[in-house]
Parts: sequence; structure tokens; C-alpha cells
Amino acid sequence: MKLLATTLTARRAILAMVVGIALSMPASAIDYRDRLPEDEVVYFVLPDRFENGDRSNDLGGLQGDPLHTGFDPQALDFYHGGDLRGIQARLDYIAGLGATAIWLAPVFRNKPVQYYRGKPGAGYHGYWITDFTHVDPHFGSDEDFARLVTAAHARGIKVYMDIVVNHTADVIQYRECPAGGCPYRSKADYPYQRRGGVSGEAINPGFLGDDAAHQNAENFSHLTRPDYAYTPFVPAEEINSKVPAWLNDPIYYHNRGESTFKGENSTYGDFGGLDDLMTENPRVLAGFIEIYGGWIDKYGIDGFRIDTAKHVNPEFFRGFVRAMLQRAAARGIPHFHIFGEVANDKPDAGFLARYQRAEALPAVLDFAFAVAVQQVLGGHAATEVLGRVFADDVLYEGGERAALQLPTFTGNHDDGRFAWKVGKALPEADSNELMQRVILANAMLLTLRGVPVLYYGDEQGFVGSGKDKAARQDMFVTQVPAFQKESRLGPPHAPTTDSFDMTHPLYREIARLAQLRRTEPALRRGLQVVRAESPQPGIFAVSRFDPESSREVVIAFNTSMNAIEERIEVSSASQQFVALAGNCAERADAPGSYQLVLAPLSYSVCAASQKPGP
Repeated sequence: MKLLATTLTARRAILAMVVGIALSMPASAIDYRDRLPEDEVVYFVLPDRFENGDRSNDLGGLQGDPLHTGFDPQALDFYHGGDLRGIQARLDYIAGLGATAIWLAPVFRNKPVQYYRGKPGAGYHGYWITDFTHVDPHFGSDEDFARLVTAAHARGIKVYMDIVVNHTADVIQYRECPAGGCPYRSKADYPYQRRGGVSGEAINPGFLGDDAAHQNAENFSHLTRPDYAYTPFVPAEEINSKVPAWLNDPIYYHNRGESTFKGENSTYGDFGGLDDLMTENPRVLAGFIEIYGGWIDKYGIDGFRIDTAKHVNPEFFRGFVRAMLQRAAARGIPHFHIFGEVANDKPDAGFLARYQRAEALPAVLDFAFAVAVQQVLGGHAATEVLGRVFADDVLYEGGERAALQLPTFTGNHDDGRFAWKVGKALPEADSNELMQRVILANAMLLTLRGVPVLYYGDEQGFVGSGKDKAARQDMFVTQVPAFQKESRLGPPHAPTTDSFDMTHPLYREIARLAQLRRTEPALRRGLQVVRAESPQPGIFAVSRFDPESSREVVIAFNTSMNAIEERIEVSSASQQFVALAGNCAERADAPGSYQLVLAPLSYSVCAASQKPGP
């Protein structure tokens, strides 16, 4: 009980430090280092798919065919040639969109090609890491990364790194043959097990990463043999393939077979055959503090997105987060933003809050928001779905103010683009209606509480055709036949041209919304009150309040195909309004009552023009 109380105290101290620092900063801060996490508009980029700034690194310094180099610009699942120099060359494009931070998919050296259930693929996405200390040569050099960070900072743009602590590339193999027989290429064919089956007894103390292991940390390697489920080995040609060198020892991995993402194996099982790290081992925690602290020290980056955080034991993050915040503060980075991926396919904020609290993560990606917007603008769900998501903001450690730092999004590189999601839900919708729904989603993303994350290419009308690799289009001229044939929202696009059109209507609309968000503190830092919701498609309205002046900004959306006229409650001091976007009445009908008139699939942003009285 004493250990549990100490752990809870430490967890709350970490989150209190994050929230406390945020609340103490003045709204007038100008320097990019002074901006709070909720001040940002984040642009999420896969370096391989953005811009090819240096064709000499396309092969990553390797020789041979695509199965050796990983480079095949015509294949969906291989490197296409984008790199860090390409991103640097397009910083003006990113800044013009209104983005103030770039989230880079992992840039670390990856295993160029590995197999999953017999099919080869390349590490172009960055999540199959072998060397955690250097940039993958397909993306350039460490010096290219340093130049990109320096150039971004010169424009006031922050840089967030996508990091992985749950696993490495698939290097370790098992001596037992899978069901299909040997030889084999991927551990994904091995079911999760203990000796004697999943329901068998724990092999030894520490099997579950329990207190017995932590209390005997100095003897950890003896308590947790690497062969308690399968017999691991490293192929001779890869025996020293990982950096730092300690990562080459199978003792630091679970070696229990493929996860079903249920129960204990969600934490201790292999993810797609990848080598699942034993993050409950103190040596692994210390190793990752050293690795990622080094990136902060060397490059002065501004934050981490933590991949697959849901599949890592909470104790790891309680030590890791504190160490990273301290490392960043020592480097002169007071608002280092850390947010974890806790994937979920339901609009369930409580699910996210449980992980944020248990793992002492300052923030988590707001999957609840993403799913709610997808359902609401898919044409079928009640706007009450959004209301329930926001009502649960109080569940996060730090409450509603902590929720301001949750990165929100509508689609991503794993789950598919938002336009594809809505098109799939509403196959009868024409391109004009689909465009209206995408614009409405962007308005929700950039005006409602949270830190908006824009998925690269959405501003160019990319729709895609599915999840994962089908949602990772090239911004430069693509050679992938499937990408060349895809339809887009907005004006016609020739497949022989790149996709950096700053006149595209979606690019311009996002830029306008980002500018509005930048100039209105209420849209960045203001607490949010739901004013109207509906048990069917229709109205959703909120008020957000300037944290210094308490000025009210009313934001309203119509998710239906019918016009809406409705009165909502507002502050009694909000009597006159100005239109920041859409249609706004100039005056309140009466103290505390405001009339909204919304066309189908439209939105409005209406700001009270006077401060409340004493």
C-alpha cells in the first residue's frame, strides 16, 4: 500500500507540474518557446511521402533490388524518396497553412525490409527501428535533421518527434517452428503463450512484471529468462544490428509470441511480429531515458508523440515522462509536449482518461474526438455524441484544463483519411457534399478544445482508398499507379504534378481557420461549455471564454442537410456580437439568449464585442 501511494503521488506530481506550468504562462507570449501546447496547430508528416529534396539518398546508402534497399517508388509499401531536406524546402508551405508545429513520423534508422505473414514491406513509415540514435539514411543525415529543426525554429515552428518504446524491428526469431513449418520470415505466425498455454501458470516471479520483479531489480535478468515462452535467437547476420548495443540481448524482450491485444498479452505480446521490449525492466527504462534525452540535448526538439503507448506498462511512463520533462527544462524548453497513442475505435473519453491517469502522460491523442466527428459527420450520429466526449473532460488528470492539451484529429496514417471515412459512410453523397462535410470537420478541429493535428495532404483534397498504406499518399509527383488514379476533393489534379497548391480551397480554408485560432485566445486557451446538442444530426454549439478577459466566443455547427434556427444560452454579459466566421446575429435577443441561423452543413463563429461587467 505504501508503494502504491508513493506511485500515485509521483504520478499526480508529474501532471500537476505540466498543468501548473501551462497555467502560469501569459497569453501574450511571442517567442515560440513560450507558446503553450494548446497554442499550436500541428502538421503531421511522413517524411518519405512529403517531398524528395535529395535523390542521392533514395536507396539509403544500400545496393541491390527493392528487397535489399527498400526503395520502390511504384509500390505502396516501400520507400518513395521523401526526406528531411524535402520537408525543409517546403517549410513556407507548411507555415502558410497556419501550422505552428511539425510532428514527424519516426526518423530513426529502420530495418529496410522485413516480412509480415510472408509478405515483404519496407520501413518507410519509421516504426521498425534498429538504431535509435541516428537518422535513417533514406531520410538523410543527422546533420539534415539538425538543419531542419534550426530552420523550423527560425520560422517559429516547433518540431515534435514520433518515438517508439514498445518495440524494435523484427530481428529476434524463435527456434520453435510455427504452424506453417520452418523456415519462416516473421514472428507474427507465433501465437502468444506461456509454457503450457495462455492460461498456464506464470513461469517464474516477475513473469507479469509484478512487484516481485521491481523489488529485486538488481536480479531482474535472473528472474525473467528470455526463453520462458519461446526459445529466442538472433540470426547471425543481425546479431549486432541494433543500436545501442544493449538492445541486441534477448533478455530485454518478452519473447511470448503474437499479441491478440487482450488481457496481459496486450502489454507483453509481439505487435505484428515486432520485438516487444520488456519495458518493465529498469535497464530498458534507463536505456530509453538516455536515448531520447540525447535527442532533446542535441537538437532542442519540442515534444514527443509516443507510439503504441497503450501497450506499455504504466510504471515505465511514470519514470520516463518525468525524466524527459526535466531534460527539456534543463535545455531551456519549458513547454515540452508529450502525448501518447492510446488507439480506440469508440468515442469513449473515459477509456483515454484511464490511460492518461494511470501512465502519468500529460496528454493522449484524442481518439474519442476523432471517432465522434467521424460519426457525427458521417451523416447518421446525433451531435450528442460530441457532447458526451466533452462532458468527460473532467475525467482527465488535471480536468478540463488538461483536456486543452489533448491533440485532436479527424484521420491519420493508420486509420485512414477523414474524407474516405465519410465517403464510405455516405456513398450517396456527391463531391460537393463531401467537400462541405470535410470543411465542417476542419472547422470543428480548429475551433473546438484541444490541439488540432492536420494530416498532411488533407489540405490538398486527398481522399485515399482505405487504412494504413492506402492513406499514405505522395505529395511530390507519385509513381504509384493506385495513387495516380485516386479521385480528390476540389479542382482537378493532374498526376504529373505535385500537390503543394496553396490556392486549393481546402488549403485556404484551413489557413483562414488557423489564423482565426491564432488571433482569438479563446479558441486556443479558453475553457469550453456545451450550449446545444441534438439527439439526431443537427445543431452542436459551444461557448469558449478568453482566459484573460472572459470574452465569450460562440461556435456553432449544423451537421444536418436542413437549415436550423435555434436560440441558445449565452452569458448574460454577452450582448453584442461580431461575426468571425459565418452568419452571426449582431445582438442577443435578451440577456442570456442568442439566436443562431445556420445553413445546412455550415458553421459560425460569433464573438461577444464587449467584456462582461464586474
